Amino acid sequence: MAEHVMAIDQGTTSTRAIVFDRHGAIVATAQREHAQIFPRAGWVEHDPVEIWTNTEWVVSHALGKARLNAADLAGIGVTNQRETAIVWDRRTGRPVYNAVVWQDTRTQDRLDRLADQAERITGITGLPLATYFSASKLAWILDNAPGARDAAEAGDILFGTPDTWIVWNLTGGPSGGEHVTDVTNASRTLLMDLTTLDWSEELLAVWGIPRAMLPAIRSSSEVVGTAQLPAVVRRVPVAGILGDQQAAAFGQAAFDEGQSKNTYGTGNFLLVNTGTELVRSSHGLITTVAYRCGTDAARYALEGSIAVTGSLVQWLRDNLGIIRTSQEVQTLAESVEDNGGAYFVPAFSGLFAPYWRQDARGALVGLTRFVTKAHIARAALESTAFQTRDVIGAVTADTGRELDELRVDGGMTHNDLLMQFQADILGIPVVRPRVVETTALGAAYAAGLATGVWAGFDDLRAHWQEDRRFEPVMPVEERDRRYRTWQKAVSKSLGWVD
Repeated sequence: MAEHVMAIDQGTTSTRAIVFDRHGAIVATAQREHAQIFPRAGWVEHDPVEIWTNTEWVVSHALGKARLNAADLAGIGVTNQRETAIVWDRRTGRPVYNAVVWQDTRTQDRLDRLADQAERITGITGLPLATYFSASKLAWILDNAPGARDAAEAGDILFGTPDTWIVWNLTGGPSGGEHVTDVTNASRTLLMDLTTLDWSEELLAVWGIPRAMLPAIRSSSEVVGTAQLPAVVRRVPVAGILGDQQAAAFGQAAFDEGQSKNTYGTGNFLLVNTGTELVRSSHGLITTVAYRCGTDAARYALEGSIAVTGSLVQWLRDNLGIIRTSQEVQTLAESVEDNGGAYFVPAFSGLFAPYWRQDARGALVGLTRFVTKAHIARAALESTAFQTRDVIGAVTADTGRELDELRVDGGMTHNDLLMQFQADILGIPVVRPRVVETTALGAAYAAGLATGVWAGFDDLRAHWQEDRRFEPVMPVEERDRRYRTWQKAVSKSLGWVD
């Protein structure tokens, strides 16, 4: 029996393929970035064709590096940036418009017109009425891409988040590709009923979206099709699909009620498993699906979604040029003792959880002549930790339960300065695992469970190993003072957009 599993991790800035062995260890990886397209202020797009071309490349190169072939793979799992909307022609496979990315805010006017329906929509979906989610992006494409709405009514075009786009192309594309998504991605569209786990006819009518263009909703861990890439992977089961944050929780073995993780990537995303119970947030969190395995009952979660964390470091690099590589931010920040009084609120696309303020914009406050680029770099890192405290405070308020520790993953967790400050500002230990690529690992786990590589959750729990534990050392008075100042800085970013 084949004992390797491949994960395709289609993220906001790049696409990766990682091959794991049956012990959950990385055998080989390949990665390619794709272009970030900014046609106007507040608009963020990707080229779906570039994403798919990069996917083919990374799959081939990861297999080559691992010195494996398709017969050595028990299955393929897919994880992805979740709310990004792609619409394409089912006959040709050509997108009708660029992918409209989860960070995009162009549809705010339409959401404003639906404000009187916000409570009803949240009740069905567990989501606030925000540009973050897919429905308004899909409606915008139908209304603005030439001929798109007529083609949708005729059944000629398809919609999907990037998992659907990848799986459809991977399993044959125009020649019989499987048009599917899983419950975790469907739960991020503003179109799925959280209780029935099916598309809501009421919400399809609200947005004017034909049901025929939507993918079938499947479990997160089940065989949904077979890969059909000539000379690369053929006859390999595609057996796992999870949105990136749910995949990270799965990779952290957070299978049970009360378990949590925080992922540090383009944005930050805290997930707390609530088991089979739907917990409605009254403190600015999202109610979402954590995962579903086969025909088992779905597991739910509360999520604190933060839009800008790692992408703020990229902004320092690409827009300001104060660092040459993202890795340099830690060295620059460590060259000063503190933030010099500067606080950075990166509300580039408004503020997500727990505020949900689309009228907010980025603010760098507390500046004096003393502040240098090193202080700004440190303030940028600290903003990630402050925003995480915001959402953890909301989790505590919703659940009545304090977190004993915070399990973390994602690229920014390599930054020891940030991890120590995170522990300090939370006042609880921050725990980093041996394998921090838990998003890809979770997709691999889902595929491996469905194909028999692993027998159950206990096998996966046994793989989790601690790398380092960061204990808080900051005095309580100083922690509280800094957080109060952060909250003051947040207040300065609100109401900027008229």
